[in-house]
Amino acid sequence: MKIGIVEDEAIWRDKIQEVIETYCRDKGIPFQISACGSGKEFMKNADADLLFLDIELAEGEDGLEIAEKLMCSGNRCKVCLLTSHTELARLGYRVNAFRYIDKKHLEEVEEALAAFLKTRVQDRIIYCSGTAGFRIGINLNELLLVETYGRKLRYLMLDGREHFCEERISETAQSLSPFGFFHIQRSYIVNLKYIEKVNSREVVLCNGLKVAIGRVHSKEFQKEYFKWRMCFAD
Repeated sequence: MKIGIVEDEAIWRDKIQEVIETYCRDKGIPFQISACGSGKEFMKNADADLLFLDIELAEGEDGLEIAEKLMCSGNRCKVCLLTSHTELARLGYRVNAFRYIDKKHLEEVEEALAAFLKTRVQDRIIYCSGTAGFRIGINLNELLLVETYGRKLRYLMLDGREHFCEERISETAQSLSPFGFFHIQRSYIVNLKYIEKVNSREVVLCNGLKVAIGRVHSKEFQKEYFKWRMCFAD
């Protein structure tokens, strides 16, 4: 995980960096930190997954303007706005800020890190036993659904690629459930992230495919889908 800090006051920059380092080491999370004293310095590279950005910087720099430049350039890093003046936090809606952090309460940095890591829950590769006897690596971020296909399982990817594996759907559903997948009916496991529409009878995935919701799964699905949307919806 690449973490950026843009803070012109060294004392605050060091405090924030210490909180991040302690949290990541305690959790065993690999990390890199780039700490900058100005937005201009950070923007030379602008390489971060999560950025802690002071709103009020020296030499007339405006943190909100820096965040806006990142957003307009297509940079997908999440921005946590830092401020000693909490009344400025309300302006964060302009740049779709991930968090607003009061410098007097740096424990909020830990909460931001924990919340950000949850959004990365599908950043992993799983392996299944292919029908030809080879192990197949599957990126969960690109996995749309899993369905039964005769005595095999068919893994359908976002780009239309298919992988066929020798597994049981019940066991696969159990192993995928911590990562945002739900066993929606006897023959299907769907990625909750790629559900576009839902009603009481079926879901519509981002590729237009409709999947019926099994009656025995309906209540549990509604609960899990709501929980997912609360945690991860943009």
